[in-house]
Amino acid sequence: MLKIFIDGEAGTTGLQIRQRLANASQVQIVSIAPELRKSLEAKKEILQSVDLVILCLHDDAALETVSLIDSLRGHKPKILDASTAHRVHPDWVYGFAELGPDQRSAIAKSAKVSNPGCYATGAIALIYPLIKAGLLSPDAPLCLPSISGYSGGGRAMIEEFESTGALPRFEAYGLNLTHKHLPEIMKYTGLQVEPIFVPCVGQFKQGMLVELPLHLKMLTSRPSALQIFSALESHYLQATQNDFPVVSVHWGASSNRLSATELAGTDRLAIHVFSNEQKQQVVLFAQFDNLGKGASGAAVQNLKLMLGLDSL
Repeated sequence: MLKIFIDGEAGTTGLQIRQRLANASQVQIVSIAPELRKSLEAKKEILQSVDLVILCLHDDAALETVSLIDSLRGHKPKILDASTAHRVHPDWVYGFAELGPDQRSAIAKSAKVSNPGCYATGAIALIYPLIKAGLLSPDAPLCLPSISGYSGGGRAMIEEFESTGALPRFEAYGLNLTHKHLPEIMKYTGLQVEPIFVPCVGQFKQGMLVELPLHLKMLTSRPSALQIFSALESHYLQATQNDFPVVSVHWGASSNRLSATELAGTDRLAIHVFSNEQKQQVVLFAQFDNLGKGASGAAVQNLKLMLGLDSL
């Protein structure tokens, strides 16, 4: 029986991870008494007794817990950090298992893994394979219009949306064009020019679309839509290594419509390629659950790799 401690289990991500592990016979969730949450000695005792700790904390608190673990003598648990604190840290492995054919192995061997951000997951899933295939230049000027369910904003936004009932059905934010996910998007796509990233929130709880529009005739390689589709399909076939395809690639849709909530409640990510050959335009979408593959689902996938579990 492997022991797991979720530091911050009362938050949205922590609760979702706990739900996913509720019936797992191979792991035991260790909790800290509510009155002892601020006790370093109580936390230290738990950390010395578990195999893996998942950090569902704000960055400063995550950094404090990691510092505490680093100071331990003897046994130290593996760490899976769901905060932003270590996503671009050179000593941490990035927990997007489909980043490449060797990423799963890197996660499995690492004692410190950073869980990706939700918007970053979609952006990297779309952009990195195209840069790797030489179809998209690292200095290409890109835009990433995106929308998430309101659960992506954490407890405060969830309470605001579910209690007042007076908030807009659709709202853009981060219009100063800065966002905490941009550093990891830059690092793990290989982009050299920061994309224009406009996140939006809709009046639905879970679900997400990250969009990448492309003018094919303005790209240096002048790829066709089929080449783009093939590069994405090939990348994820290799990256999943014939395992259950968490990421799938699809050519268009018969309805020419795409719902942000279609994969809500799942841990899958679907990439859709829509094109107009006459106009030489392509629009790519990453469709997934912001709390699934965008957060807690990815965390469970990573902890399985880190602990060598075939299933949960």
